[in-house]
Amino acid sequence: MERRDFVTSAIAMAGAALSGREGRALAQTPREFYQLRKYSLRTGTQLALTQSYFEHALIPALNRMSITPVGAFKLDIGPETPTYYLLIPSTSAELLVTLDTRLAEDTEFLKTSTAFWGAPASAPAFARVESSLMSAFAGWPKLVAPKGGKRIFQLRTYESAGYEGHFRKVQMFNEAEIGIFTRTGLTPVFFGDTLIGPRMPSLTYMLTFGDVADLVAKWKVFGSDPAWKELSHQPHNTDAEIVSNISNLYLSPLDCSQI
Repeated sequence: MERRDFVTSAIAMAGAALSGREGRALAQTPREFYQLRKYSLRTGTQLALTQSYFEHALIPALNRMSITPVGAFKLDIGPETPTYYLLIPSTSAELLVTLDTRLAEDTEFLKTSTAFWGAPASAPAFARVESSLMSAFAGWPKLVAPKGGKRIFQLRTYESAGYEGHFRKVQMFNEAEIGIFTRTGLTPVFFGDTLIGPRMPSLTYMLTFGDVADLVAKWKVFGSDPAWKELSHQPHNTDAEIVSNISNLYLSPLDCSQI
């Protein structure tokens, strides 16, 4: 299936699957784009420096561009620590692609970011930064920030061996899987189809929970749900056919996070 035809079909099916006031509002919401930044750090001064950069320079500058809410997280459980993640939403892909150029033209940002942006090679502010650009799913077109209370976040990336399998997995989410998520108590933040980034084709989504015990309990409910069992065992829907690798990270929000 051609990508253009698939996207058109996915939008149509997502709209048909929605019903009621909430469904009509969701179907009419313009789809967002997301830049997900991964800051690989070294233990020591880089941690405090990067947090200060997020809080006092980068996030305020993004907010001045009407980019909000911005998520800032630290990796709690995963293969590469210490690592920070920044989730930047916008309805404009062009804005996300040109962010660094725009930041370099922001006088206030340049004043407040000197220690991070101007860090010398002998004492760098970070090890590496990687960025991905994603498009929101038709079935979940806008980031939904959780409200109140202490939270943890789960960031999951599904890689596929080929594009047909990848598009099928996105279609599964749009047609039914997102609905099963929410019905069984899982709380999504965003779903993104990777347009530019490593390890493509892939998709990434984020869920939020009260704590690890809440995460385990809710995934157990989802895993035993009859509708999910039926969907995931249909021909061409099994993980063996459409998912080649799953990355599963546990994050917690930094004090400056708006999500």
